Amino acid sequence: MDFIDLKTRTANMRDDIDARISSVFKHGRYILGPEVTELEDALAEYVGVGHCVGVSSGTDSLLIALMALGVGPEDEVITVPYTWISTAEVIALIGAKPVFVDVDPLTWNMAPEQLEDAITGRTKAIMPVGIYGQTADMAAINTIAGKYNLPVIEDAAQSFGATYQGKKSCALSLIGSTSFFPSKPLGGFGDGGALFTDSDNLAESFRQIRVHGQAGKHNHPVVGLNGRLDTLQAALLLAAYERFPFEVEQRQRIGNRYSELLADSGIAGLELPKILEGRTSVYAQYTILSDDRAALQEKLKQAGIPAVAYYAKPLHLQPVFENLGYRPGDFPVTESVAERCLSLPMSAYLSADDQQAVVAAIRG
Repeated sequence: MDFIDLKTRTANMRDDIDARISSVFKHGRYILGPEVTELEDALAEYVGVGHCVGVSSGTDSLLIALMALGVGPEDEVITVPYTWISTAEVIALIGAKPVFVDVDPLTWNMAPEQLEDAITGRTKAIMPVGIYGQTADMAAINTIAGKYNLPVIEDAAQSFGATYQGKKSCALSLIGSTSFFPSKPLGGFGDGGALFTDSDNLAESFRQIRVHGQAGKHNHPVVGLNGRLDTLQAALLLAAYERFPFEVEQRQRIGNRYSELLADSGIAGLELPKILEGRTSVYAQYTILSDDRAALQEKLKQAGIPAVAYYAKPLHLQPVFENLGYRPGDFPVTESVAERCLSLPMSAYLSADDQQAVVAAIRG
């Protein structure tokens, strides 16, 4: 059993993939070709914002967002310690300081009630993360951010396609950022990412920064980077996008079925993901918490079922961030989730039989 079944997904869109690749080979515009604009227009309409700007990766999208906002040395950006390192990595790369707040015990996303205490005179942005496919409480976060006139960057690498109070992830704050890494909800066939905003000025800044800060030929008003989304990758993503609404529905159906099958497991210390009212999840991963993760993981392994403990060492305890001065116990919810989390096989093409086998192994 595959942890993420990309082979079936690819087979189901193979004809569209071949046609899209052939089209790129015919026109030969491999950098910022017409498929990039076509993808940007389609995704901006899907999300419901004025602009989508395709970039080279989800990590670069966060970096470009910070650069466009003018974040730099001596500044602080607030985020969470329970996420992939790129969220905080880009803050450090730009010379700013990551400041962590703990996560909510129900959703494992940023706890808004802890946010205000972390804001200082040096705070320049807030970066919540939609972990595992459900957005953070963006209304509460935006309210606090508005009080202090701070921009919010939604790291939606895992929540693209999810909704919050009827709006799509990436349309919930000043800037939305996502990733097209193959395992993500809208996965590509290599690295890629995108930025979303209603701001004309920010969108123009994103476009300049992704091409070395260029605004017209031989004119570079700002420092940028090589952050372009390849034409071939955009073409492949257009093929994937054709099936994306179906895949979102499938992910939600499979995630709900996991929860139904495990609801009465009778296993002590087992906690299932909670999708709060007014939100949907795209289940980038289906993640449970277990008081005896090692034993559960071994049971699954013996049954030939892969399971992964993501973010088992949270960011505030990573050696690279020792200089920030955080210690064990500083973020108790994050540390508890990190010690107990286990992600089960999940994709839009996980069969009912395989899902039953996963649940049977957990119950066994």
